[in-house]
Amino acid sequence: MSLSMYQASVPVFIHMLDNLSAILGKAASHAETKKIEPDVLLNARLAPDMLPLSFQLRMACESAKYCATQLAGMEPTQQPDTETTFADWQARITKTIDFLKSLDAAQIDGSEERTVIIKMRTQEMRFQGQPFLLTFSLPNFYFHLTTAYAILRHNGLDIGKMDFLGRR
Repeated sequence: MSLSMYQASVPVFIHMLDNLSAILGKAASHAETKKIEPDVLLNARLAPDMLPLSFQLRMACESAKYCATQLAGMEPTQQPDTETTFADWQARITKTIDFLKSLDAAQIDGSEERTVIIKMRTQEMRFQGQPFLLTFSLPNFYFHLTTAYAILRHNGLDIGKMDFLGRR
């Protein structure tokens, strides 16, 4: 049985964003129990030149949504960056998951050879759909998820591999 572009993208994004939401719920509880201002965690980073947890959360959501829109041949949508609380971030994750759930397989399947052009500040990157998903989008998505996990773990949150992977 072959794996479709939809199966390799949308359900994966949804599953991992659900896991991120659960981890973020634990972070909110941790901050409340330990009397840590939420901003301390949301602005935490692993290194001085690294972007904070809030950026990692934003990019996890945006990279999933961007990939799905590109594979579906849709114009990417921009969401204002106004989140300042754990509740705001939970709402953004939920909104991203709801968007992903609104897509059906027919919109994404067959996109293996669709041309995807990413305009960056200094260059333009061109991909076909399958390499875009497998060598750019999924690694980028997992990078931001992993970094968010590592920032929270580094700041004392009691989470482990199964929190990251989730249970099925």
